[in-house]
Amino acid sequence: MAVPFSDEASLRWILIAFEFFIGLALVYNSKNQPFPRPSARFGWLVLMLATLVLIGQAAPKPMTIFAHFVMLSGLGGFGLVAGVYQLAQTQRDVLVAPYSGMMFCVGVVGLMVSTWDELSTVEQWAGFLTIVVLGGGETWLIFRGLLIGKLPRAWSQAGMVALMQGRLTGRNGAIECFEKGWDADEEHLNPMAYVALHRIHTFLDQDEEAQNWKTYLDREGGESAVAREYIQAIHDALTDLDSQAAERLPAIENKESE
Repeated sequence: MAVPFSDEASLRWILIAFEFFIGLALVYNSKNQPFPRPSARFGWLVLMLATLVLIGQAAPKPMTIFAHFVMLSGLGGFGLVAGVYQLAQTQRDVLVAPYSGMMFCVGVVGLMVSTWDELSTVEQWAGFLTIVVLGGGETWLIFRGLLIGKLPRAWSQAGMVALMQGRLTGRNGAIECFEKGWDADEEHLNPMAYVALHRIHTFLDQDEEAQNWKTYLDREGGESAVAREYIQAIHDALTDLDSQAAERLPAIENKESE
């Protein structure tokens, strides 16, 4: 099958480099996600497959360009479905969808170009429209995921997980997660993050920081804007860490008494 590029050997190396780029980008950027496992696992899967293809280049009959495009289409399609679910439904990851979309677009467009001369005029027009749709969809995924993707709900959830695990400070600790767990479009998350930060800094005997977050909390309506069960869960987690330090925590306000 003729491929309208310079030569097949060069194109194979370009595709392998592209796969390594996608895998490394997913693994590296996953560290900036509230839940890094989805993008990290998919990134390692891409790297593993790219490594196998790289090793296969030494074989007498290395992987063909057509098979390479098929692999990119299948792997990208799988990642695209899983990534869009994470992006739109669970809102825990914004990386898998756009990077998988890149692989899917390269694979599908490559298959079309490889068979372009064998297509009828109607099929060529259908292929062209498909390429336009894929390009528009991938552009939306890049803007929605990589450029403006924010995960305030996921950061808030990750903050509670870190709190339960006793990781209050440091990278992806409870404080860092809750500091990212607010959003102007989801205002109900703001007091939840503020009350958690107020309690954690109070627990750590950092009065100045605690007072700053208390001020933000009061602007959002105070503790009455947060479910009592949520605040109680924070108190319980901090008490499990250090019962003496937890004595600094203020009493939970009773909504019924206000």
